[in-house]
Amino acid sequence: MKRLMLITLILSLSTVFYGCGGGDDEPKAPTVTITANPEAINASADGGSYTINVGTTGKEWGAYTENDFITLTTNYTASNQGTITVNVAANPTTATRAGMVTIMSGSARKAVSVTQAAAEKATYNAPEGYSLVWQDEFNSGSELNGNDWTHEVKNSGWVNNELQNYVNHKTPGGELVTEVKNGTLRIHCLKENGKIYSGRVYAKVRQGWTYGYIEASIKLPKGKGTWPAFWMMPVNFTSWPADGEIDIMEEVGYRPDWVSSSLHANAHVHSNNTQVTHEMFCSGAEGEFHTYAIEWTAKNITTYVDGKVQLSYDNRGLGRDDWPYDAPFYVILNLAWGGSWGGAQGVDEGALPATMEVDYVRVFQKK
Repeated sequence: MKRLMLITLILSLSTVFYGCGGGDDEPKAPTVTITANPEAINASADGGSYTINVGTTGKEWGAYTENDFITLTTNYTASNQGTITVNVAANPTTATRAGMVTIMSGSARKAVSVTQAAAEKATYNAPEGYSLVWQDEFNSGSELNGNDWTHEVKNSGWVNNELQNYVNHKTPGGELVTEVKNGTLRIHCLKENGKIYSGRVYAKVRQGWTYGYIEASIKLPKGKGTWPAFWMMPVNFTSWPADGEIDIMEEVGYRPDWVSSSLHANAHVHSNNTQVTHEMFCSGAEGEFHTYAIEWTAKNITTYVDGKVQLSYDNRGLGRDDWPYDAPFYVILNLAWGGSWGGAQGVDEGALPATMEVDYVRVFQKK
């Protein structure tokens, strides 16, 4: 019985092999062609619904997308034709984004690209009673306005054991550490001839502002060793921490997407672990724009991440050691490398060059 089964199997396989070697006259499966109209979708920042008309020479078709901001609804008017309704969600960011719809029929594939415009710059969302007194939207020129901004120039090790050299606009080799491009300020940290260079810039360094609502939209860099910050120091500085420091936003690359805010003064300073600080997780802080802000009055300082309270501290009436925040402070944007905090778990030079990108800075004060 087993021998009969074996002979039958051999004969069956022989028939298969014989059939497969039938020569050039054997008919081949026709090539499947897919048509799509349109072949590309340009979606507005607000999103919406778009229709793709589909046809195929195959017997059936389907479609899918791997992008979470796109959803699909298929409508089959026949087995080999129909439409796809492409629903694109509103773009919450100030950067363009791209996706794809893939149409399948047999082994054939047809890609329809989806490109969505960036959202407009965020509407002015200062608290009631405030009016805009200064702003930089970074919409003109290729360099920072010298009437508004000042570059710091200092060698590595100047503060916090940081490894970067701060230079004015360009490295000795001509590489940009700050540039205005496509509506944003880019602060670059890079390595050149064995040295690290980066940018640190001050807004209205000789004037500053006393109290107000101050906001910036920032995309943070990635990589262990990065230490971006949006913060403030006193115009009439004599000593630290007596004159105060206001950190609206800081983040270190070895702790991705955890952003913090701190206040420093004689009565609360990190050197004796009495600083006033708070940290929160901000999904996508590295690689996406998020809004960081401070509302600063004579009675209270509150910082925000995307409108959510990060830190709140009241003036307790204990004097200057506890509240030196009643004088003009100026805005600082910088990207440090390494140092006592940024390099606490080492640095990864493979992350260089790294870029901190700023969409806008706005200052509001009470009317």
